[in-house]
Amino acid sequence: MDRQPIFDELFGFGQTPRGPYEQYMSWFDGENKNKLEKKSKEAEAFFRATGITFNVYGKKEAQERLIPFDFIPRIIAAKEWEVLSRGIEQRVRALNAFLHDIYHRQEIIRAGRIPESLLDKNDAFCPQMIGFTPPGGIYTHIVGTDLVRTNENQFYVLEDNARTPSGVSYMLENRETMHKMFPEIFRQNKVASVRNYPKNLYKSLADCAPPACNGKPVVAILTPGIHNSAYFEHAFLAEQMGAELVEGHDLKIVDGRVTMRTTQGFTIIDVLYRRIDDEYLDPLTFNKNSMLGVPGIMDVYRTGGITIANAPGTGICDDKAIYSYMPEIIEFYTGEKMLLENVPTWRCSEDDSLKYVLDHLDKLVVKEVHGSGGYGMLVGPTANKKEVETFRKILQKNPSNYIAQPTLDLSTVPIFKNKKLDPRHVDLRPYVLVSPKNVDITPGGLTRVALKKGSLVVNSSQGGGTKDTWVLAK
Repeated sequence: MDRQPIFDELFGFGQTPRGPYEQYMSWFDGENKNKLEKKSKEAEAFFRATGITFNVYGKKEAQERLIPFDFIPRIIAAKEWEVLSRGIEQRVRALNAFLHDIYHRQEIIRAGRIPESLLDKNDAFCPQMIGFTPPGGIYTHIVGTDLVRTNENQFYVLEDNARTPSGVSYMLENRETMHKMFPEIFRQNKVASVRNYPKNLYKSLADCAPPACNGKPVVAILTPGIHNSAYFEHAFLAEQMGAELVEGHDLKIVDGRVTMRTTQGFTIIDVLYRRIDDEYLDPLTFNKNSMLGVPGIMDVYRTGGITIANAPGTGICDDKAIYSYMPEIIEFYTGEKMLLENVPTWRCSEDDSLKYVLDHLDKLVVKEVHGSGGYGMLVGPTANKKEVETFRKILQKNPSNYIAQPTLDLSTVPIFKNKKLDPRHVDLRPYVLVSPKNVDITPGGLTRVALKKGSLVVNSSQGGGTKDTWVLAK
């Protein structure tokens, strides 16, 4: 059977620009390409001077790297964004309802809609959260929903990032860089702003203040420290929000409240946006060897003395086996059909699915259920026979640790290379803020691009880059 052509977001399946790109391409075609190449190098210098980097673990070469930035924007029409927004909001509301349920009555299991084994054997399930409702009833305050596109009107949710989604600082800096490089484009195109994200983040977190809060909530970001891969983002968001950036050793529990050390003594923290994993949050509750968290913070949390965002135990929604049940989860809690489709998924824990996956390894993408960053996965069509056979043994040894999906023909957006446009595969991570009052979806998000021709792996840790994402205003 002949393979379908790849959908190009600039040209579709034709030779002329699609509607969202018409105005931009009119500008681009009239620009001197030598000057554009010079601008591209200026952007790299700006990112380097600003310190927009990330760390790569387990590499002998320089750990700190610059994320490649391509200045050709990804452009989404207002009507397309409306469809995506409705689907994302439905999904995020269902995830919060699911989290409340599994840590209380577990009605979805009683109803037989998902198997109990998904929780019993899941390291991301947090027994310490059973019977406890976070302030405002919100579990996952910041969500990054990864989307891919395969056609004009076909988007899929690739995965949910409900624990500690990263990358929003690159979304903001990409836009700032574009404004500096090409201010005239933004006068010609009505692009929805992303500039208010830090202000909206602060407000959303403040709206989730705990019962013990007295007056204006004090918000702080808990970072593992400068060696963390996303430290730039932690520091950036703290500065933009006007919040304190703290490490575990800066914090102390005083009279049943979490406080931070300041030059004026200890100040109470009401909301802690934590950027460390559950395991390291409280050595008295989780990993006793952790030096990153705050001893006793879970006791303060459970007695209403602090809000932790995102709540411990939300990582179970990042589990790719749980992801495969999202159609059932959404219908169970909303009474609606899923608006944004999942990628078809085989659960390797099931015998029939495992047999199918083993028979078709060279055609599938196989992922760890708790994997991230493009690690621990097999992309069958691009792997050689030795890699496939090696992975086969790993899969047979521990099948419940994996799911498999078809290799999607991800849409492409052009990059600027050798003074020309060259298509590359992309995904999209919109950022969602959830509070008791509102679900706020920033118009756009982070477009990650596979800079290697033909590659489907867009993660920065695997050599991917980023683009500015435009949502055209109505």
